[in-house]
This record gives sequence, structure tokens and C-alpha cells, in this order.
Amino acid sequence: MKFIENAQDHWHTVAGEDGPLPHPAPRPHKLLTLEQWHAVREQWPAGLPTGVIVPNDVDIETLEADLPRLSLIVLQFPKWVDGRAYSQARLLRSRYRFAGEVRATGEVLVDMLPLLARTGFDAAALRADQKRDAAERALRFFEGHY
Repeated sequence: MKFIENAQDHWHTVAGEDGPLPHPAPRPHKLLTLEQWHAVREQWPAGLPTGVIVPNDVDIETLEADLPRLSLIVLQFPKWVDGRAYSQARLLRSRYRFAGEVRATGEVLVDMLPLLARTGFDAAALRADQKRDAAERALRFFEGHY
């Protein structure tokens, strides 16, 4: 599992009055909200590394046709007790065979990491009060599952 630190993250959200712009060149990894993606996907350049932030109440099936164009799907945990993003990740991996990065953000706690890994997440942005060394230990604690 990769742990994301905002200062070192090469994915950058985009904004603008007229919607996101596909360039400037210095920051090629664009991270769009789902609404931004739907607004620009028809004219978005092929081959540009693109990620989409997906709220946990969205049916992941709405992205099925776009998945080959996406490199990153960010799934949100607005509360640590709300596990709908686990199901979204599982569907992305098992049903839609998404091979890009699936990232957990929001209220991501160390205790959640084994289930995050089992359901298809390969990256996580831990909540600010969570420690990376504790997260790495949590992933090594159980060697398998049944």
C-alpha cells in the first residue's frame, strides 16, 4: 500500500471558471471531481494522466466506459463508519478490472488498512492524526485472511 502525503503527491486538482484546463505542462497529472470529468471528458486529450474523485454515494457503474482513460480513482470516506467506498473499490477491481490506482481519502484510519487492501485499494491518504508507521504495522499484522 502506498501512503499519500499531500506535499509530495504528483496529482493536482484543477479549477477554473470555465472548467478544468487539460494543460499546463509542469503538472501533467490532473485530478478532477466527478462533475468536472463529466463536463470535459468528450474533449479531454487522450493519454493525459487523469484521475477522478468519486463521492461514496455514486454508482461506480457510471464510470465504466471512462475507466480505460483514467489512471487514478479517488474514493472518499467522509466518515470512518461509512464503508460504501469499500464496495466501490471492490467493484472497480473485480467487475470492471480497473488496473489503475485506487486511493482512499477522508477519514482513513489505521484500523481500516487491512480491509482497504482486501477490497482493492492500493493507496491511502491517512487522516492527519494517524501515523504512517502504525499503518505499515497494521498491514503486516495479518498475513492473510479467510
